[in-house]
Amino acid sequence: MDELKSEIAAVAARIVAEEGLAFGAAKRRAVKQMGMSPRTALPDNDRLEAAVEDYIAIFCGATQPAELRALRRLAVEWMNRLERFRPHIAGAVWHGSATRRTDIYLQLFCDDSKSAEIELIDLGVQYESRSVPGLHGETVDALSVQALCSELGEYVGVHLLVYDLDDMRGAMRLDSRGRRPRGDVAALRALLQDTQP
Repeated sequence: MDELKSEIAAVAARIVAEEGLAFGAAKRRAVKQMGMSPRTALPDNDRLEAAVEDYIAIFCGATQPAELRALRRLAVEWMNRLERFRPHIAGAVWHGSATRRTDIYLQLFCDDSKSAEIELIDLGVQYESRSVPGLHGETVDALSVQALCSELGEYVGVHLLVYDLDDMRGAMRLDSRGRRPRGDVAALRALLQDTQP
């Protein structure tokens, strides 16, 4: 069973790195591609993240660092634009396992949940709104934007997950690997400084 989960993680890791699919969707597609039952036990996200890191080291080592820096710089731009909403970055761009196919996930902590949407309208930014599971399993609004990343020469998905200000409490607890699960713009700038070529 453990070996099977590792195989699923390896196939899903390729899908994540090459196509930018989210972990859940990549695991489901991997199972389907491998001809297994949809009820097959899936690897957890930690195992998949480790497999993604291995895949990147083997197949994307020459290009991934520059792609990651470009995505992080684009995230800083958006965090600066939305500074009043206390933006924090999470996911692969924050943790360093992003490729050019990876979307950027920013978490906004707002006094009024509609204020971020109003800000995008005021800035003339087109977005799509949907509901997604939030930090604690509750449903939150996600405002999705296609932003041009000039360094990569293509558009990147920037997803703004809108939380109440109270949700910041407990949001910085370490994850299962002992890492901060998200960071503010100062922390992201520090990562960029540390990874300059």
